[in-house]
Amino acid sequence: MVLVLLVFAKVGHGQEIRIFTIADFDLKGPVKSCLVSTSYGKEAYDFDMEGKLTKSVTRYNDADYDVTYYKYRGGDLIERRFENYRNNTFERSTSYANFYTIDTVPFRKVTEKIISYDKEFLDRYEYIYDADTVLVKIIRTNNDGNDETLIEHAEYKGEQTQVYALNGTVIKSIRKSEKVGKDKKKLHVVLTKKFLEGNPQTALEEVFDEQGKLRSETHFAIDPKKDQFVPKEVTTFEYDEKGLLLKSVTKKGKSVAVKEYIYQFDQGEDGNWVKKIITPENAYTTRKIKYYEVEISEKKEE
Repeated sequence: MVLVLLVFAKVGHGQEIRIFTIADFDLKGPVKSCLVSTSYGKEAYDFDMEGKLTKSVTRYNDADYDVTYYKYRGGDLIERRFENYRNNTFERSTSYANFYTIDTVPFRKVTEKIISYDKEFLDRYEYIYDADTVLVKIIRTNNDGNDETLIEHAEYKGEQTQVYALNGTVIKSIRKSEKVGKDKKKLHVVLTKKFLEGNPQTALEEVFDEQGKLRSETHFAIDPKKDQFVPKEVTTFEYDEKGLLLKSVTKKGKSVAVKEYIYQFDQGEDGNWVKKIITPENAYTTRKIKYYEVEISEKKEE
């Protein structure tokens, strides 16, 4: 399980705002909180009744931890606060808050202001959308000046492409397409390329099934002799009928690494998993999950 600690997906110098819910943490049902224990520390997550993430705690040990709070209004994120604690002491200088305001006239625009707990202005972002609510521009302003990221959208023969250009220089491209797998089922392909000074550097191809499950990912790097992308690492994933990851196979050069996943559940196999064992290294992750008490009312027949 990859633990998601931020509500942003970084795009160059801009950040697309994203709201995380219980589904992003491989949870289901009226989950109130989830405590995840791993070899490197503990992660704690709180959710509201609608399943949105309201608080996350990354604890490295008893004295060192980070806390993030999320506040919403009308389904939109309006505030995010990051607090840093070391030796059980609040670190004001490295803590900050993100504030969001939303304007919908004539089209949607989200303004993000980042302020330190010392009340120092750090950054301002403007996320500008078109008439179809598609993000087309990100403007960053700070004490060093302005940066502008333009997102160009194009569609050709069923393929959708997004190109991100920071101050006129391409930094990333995303191409989405579809193909038919060996089982005759439709697959969704996402190819993300990253650029340095306008030149392609790395690429990642992700293949998803119709349920949105990641079926394979291929990492590419530039071959300087051929001046083209070549695959460096390929991982395939297998799931059970309920969508739980059962097996991953990673091929890198001549080496092959196989991992298998075994689960224990809190309410039988219909509940959430509370322990995941990864073989052959026998690493494991445990989760303690608390639920909201949901009253089920039955209408009596007259």
